[in-house]
Amino acid sequence: MSNAPDATASFGYREVPASEKERLVRKVFSSVARRYDLMNDLMSGGLHRLWKDAMVEWLTPRPGWRVLDVAGGTGDIAFRIAAAARSRGGEADITVCDINQEMLAEGMRRAAQKGEGGIAWLCGDAENMPVPDRCVDAYTIAFGIRNTTHIDRVLREAHRVLKPGGRFLCLEFSRVEAPVLDALYDRFSFSVLPRLGEAVARDGEAYRYLAESIRRFPPQAAFARMIEKAGLGRVKVRNMMGGVAALHSAWRL
Repeated sequence: MSNAPDATASFGYREVPASEKERLVRKVFSSVARRYDLMNDLMSGGLHRLWKDAMVEWLTPRPGWRVLDVAGGTGDIAFRIAAAARSRGGEADITVCDINQEMLAEGMRRAAQKGEGGIAWLCGDAENMPVPDRCVDAYTIAFGIRNTTHIDRVLREAHRVLKPGGRFLCLEFSRVEAPVLDALYDRFSFSVLPRLGEAVARDGEAYRYLAESIRRFPPQAAFARMIEKAGLGRVKVRNMMGGVAALHSAWRL
């Protein structure tokens, strides 16, 4: 993608200057940080909790692993990874990296409530992370990559920070592949979700953007090709609920 000053990026269905997207997305998530679980409950009917469990089960984190959870400021994935590693007899070394300070603050608040003191919290951009090369055993990102400005750069960063043999795992809202379900989900996303967002979270516009951002995200096969182009291999895809969400797994070979 061009680095020219007038280069654009999608913000929902709008095209905005690429330099502006980060600020606009930051505003959305600053608005919903304290209601993040509610946001995902509304968008998935509560199923995001099961999908996140499935993601961590597929990851199978081991004690002693270094794990980088990107765009995971509120800690949903990190807490699950920590618990999964303990169930196997030890601790994982987990860092959460998120560009949004309000989301990180919410994660740290939750960690304090849970007595979860072993997670590091890092404010950083997924496209240019303050993390050394080849330093982590696993890179996870859940419901975050579609909100970045340059998905290709995020994937290259994932490749950079993973050790050889390291695992990439991404959970994201995706393309519904069942025609009837697709029509129903579209109606829910664009007619019901913004109204729920306005009534419950007092921010209908944020939820409208989130619904639009899902439709602009590449479908499963196209995203898998982007992962391969970034240098990761052995790409596999698992659809959740007919493609409402999808898990993409890959490895740094």
